[in-house]
Amino acid sequence: MKVDNNSENNSPPSKIRLEHITSFSDAIFAFSITFMAISIQLPNLSVNNLTEQQLMSKLLQVGFQFEIYAVSFMLIGIYWISYHLVFNQIKLSHSILVWLNLLFLFFITLISFATDLDFKYSHFHIVFILFESILTITGSLLVFIWLHALKQKLLIDSAMNRFQWRLTFYELIIPPSIFLISIGVSFIDIAVAPYLWILIFVAKIVTRRRFSKIHNF
Repeated sequence: MKVDNNSENNSPPSKIRLEHITSFSDAIFAFSITFMAISIQLPNLSVNNLTEQQLMSKLLQVGFQFEIYAVSFMLIGIYWISYHLVFNQIKLSHSILVWLNLLFLFFITLISFATDLDFKYSHFHIVFILFESILTITGSLLVFIWLHALKQKLLIDSAMNRFQWRLTFYELIIPPSIFLISIGVSFIDIAVAPYLWILIFVAKIVTRRRFSKIHNF
């Protein structure tokens, strides 16, 4: 009986399967993008006596909303790619990892909320800061997930080397760093600040090329 108790106490606790974590996360990403799409409000147009010029004029008024949607779609797309970049290298689930993942997904859904808010109140500086802050925190949480997985080395694919760990870390930290910088720039010129997001793609390309050249992988 004593041996049975020891074996029962030493048995591993039940865990959520990793594939269930990633499938649930993909569903949240899809929901967030769908919510942003339905947030675009088309103008109410009367078919009677409506000219093509009037129609084009009304549709152009939606252009700014669509621009925000397109940018936000790309931002969530960046985080979706980064998310799978991380979880493709994680082989086991962990209780802390699960809760960090849920917190990350919570902020992914807030991107949709902030985008909808930006549709309606884009002329307020505080709205832009709120939007950028949510993006910064979201990216930072993904960095924390990766750092936690590195700390618990059994969670990481053993085929990865230290250079690949570092490359993944640098690629993950680029988006939240750019978003944080854009908050500062917004106090100087809020019209210029969103265009700094382009630097995310540039920085990722430069980082990967430098690592490929130095470490030959």
